[in-house]
Amino acid sequence: MEPGLRARRGLTPPGRPGTRPPRPLQTPDEPGTARRRSPHPPEEHPVSTDTRSASPTRLTPSELGRLLADGRGPRLIDVRTPAEFKTSHIAGSYNVPLNLLREHRAELANHLDEEVVLICRSGGRAALAEEALAGAGLPNLRVLEGGITAWDSAGQSLEYGEPHWDLERQVRLVAGSIVLATGIAGIFVPGLHLVGTFVGGGLVFAAITNTCGMGMMLSKLPYNRGPRTSIQDVVASLKGRS
Repeated sequence: MEPGLRARRGLTPPGRPGTRPPRPLQTPDEPGTARRRSPHPPEEHPVSTDTRSASPTRLTPSELGRLLADGRGPRLIDVRTPAEFKTSHIAGSYNVPLNLLREHRAELANHLDEEVVLICRSGGRAALAEEALAGAGLPNLRVLEGGITAWDSAGQSLEYGEPHWDLERQVRLVAGSIVLATGIAGIFVPGLHLVGTFVGGGLVFAAITNTCGMGMMLSKLPYNRGPRTSIQDVVASLKGRS
């Protein structure tokens, strides 16, 4: 029978000896079948190595105390106001007020080539200073956990000067006085008590954002400025230790 006639009738030629008939193609949806490997490799997503978004590394008072005792102490930068710094500070620390640090962060970063520990009263301003210096490209930053308050509570030594109200205590005094005064005056002047509500809202905002506008304004008062600190004096002090 001719090949064309066999094809029309659905007949196939017999297989050759020693050969196996071809297996039908299977789809991945059929049970018991292996999924075929895609000819295109899976897309690889590179792992980000940027650490700026991470929270700053904290250093406890006991850890910093051991480093200083072993003579391996890092550079200590105190970002409180000059008056606060004069009242009490850790021996060997440098006073660079937060507003000065923010303004000259790039210049400071060029002279801080070793590990730096940032210090304030309780850690809030030091965290802001860490963000500013990290933005200037300085990676080796740490923040003293709990600030001077935790350092003193842990029994670590401080150098003391003239007594001075710290900035956070001043904020509590001013905010409390405004709320008290407007609350009493509101008895006689309707609506005046809303000023206290505004102050309360500002304190809530300060807690959420970890900033304090009232504290920034109070830091500019002559009472808090103390001896004027210039960036030239700070850089000269940093170079003197290098």
